[in-house]
Amino acid sequence: MRNQSVTIYTGGGGPAEPVLQLNPCKILAFTMAEILLSLTIIGVVAAITLPSLTGNINERTWNTQRKALYARFSQAIALMPALNGYGTLKEESSSGADDAVDTAAETFVTEGLSKVLKINNICDHKHLEDCGIADNIVTLKGNTLPNFTTSYNTLVKFNNMFDGSYSVDGVTYTYSQIDTKAAAFETQNGESILVYYNPNCVSDMGETSRYYIQPKMCANFVFDLNGSKGPNTVGKDIGFLTVMYPSDSVVVAPVPTVAGYGVSLDYAESTQQCRIIDSESRLPNREEIVAMFVNRNLLYGTERTGTYWSTSSFVNDSKIKIWGLNFNIGHLFPCDKSATTNYYWCIKR
Repeated sequence: MRNQSVTIYTGGGGPAEPVLQLNPCKILAFTMAEILLSLTIIGVVAAITLPSLTGNINERTWNTQRKALYARFSQAIALMPALNGYGTLKEESSSGADDAVDTAAETFVTEGLSKVLKINNICDHKHLEDCGIADNIVTLKGNTLPNFTTSYNTLVKFNNMFDGSYSVDGVTYTYSQIDTKAAAFETQNGESILVYYNPNCVSDMGETSRYYIQPKMCANFVFDLNGSKGPNTVGKDIGFLTVMYPSDSVVVAPVPTVAGYGVSLDYAESTQQCRIIDSESRLPNREEIVAMFVNRNLLYGTERTGTYWSTSSFVNDSKIKIWGLNFNIGHLFPCDKSATTNYYWCIKR
């Protein structure tokens, strides 16, 4: 049967008028130009949205891994009877030789931490990269710390405030600590962990006046959740855990926000500013602000100075005092939350 066109006419009493002619052999379709235009639009939209979607997925993955790592470390540290006293420290040689300090951090890992945490590989301070420690790390600020495995392979190199002096109100404060070498290890979950260790750490003594925080830090761990893979950036795959006090130890792993730094405010206003950032942001407690000081070079280096609020309080002379931390030297001292203004630095937990 031949294909025939079908013509539709108007009805009514007058002469019929054609309205629409249908030809079954004629196929309606997009032109090549229209298809290419559509594909171009789809490609542009994908190029814009896919990095954001991938970034969000990575952020959620890193956040989940970080919380799981924190949980494992908290459980492991709680099982250790004490965190100080590991390793034998040598006196510093007059020539300043590299072997002046013994492998205290390495001993802490091999004889202490490995008993309560599953560890695959352990590296000394000269071979940190063999445990997946990246040689270039991007800080929270966005600048790069080059040659990280050699430039930051001892405690004092990592934070020179563990061996320095500072003058405030006409008084010079000094603190000096033996420069223990770093160590590193890999976990069965694929994380690379860098260890800075203080074998002489001391307990919380219930202080109510200004004191150095450096002696309270027992161990500081810089972790990379995916080993030597990128992006090797603080706040993403790289973070830190800090352990304070040799017994009844406290483990913290704050994630400082980029936003939330500005003028000096009182305690209530600082708390409010953190809430403005988002619902998860808040001021750090005493141990968390100490961890931020210890890891200052991973965050903003020496750019952020001055005194910062914590949320930890105590009663002194029937008045509630809040601990503030002086980032210039590492002093915690009591502040009047209504009469004192300090800087604020918000975190997420």
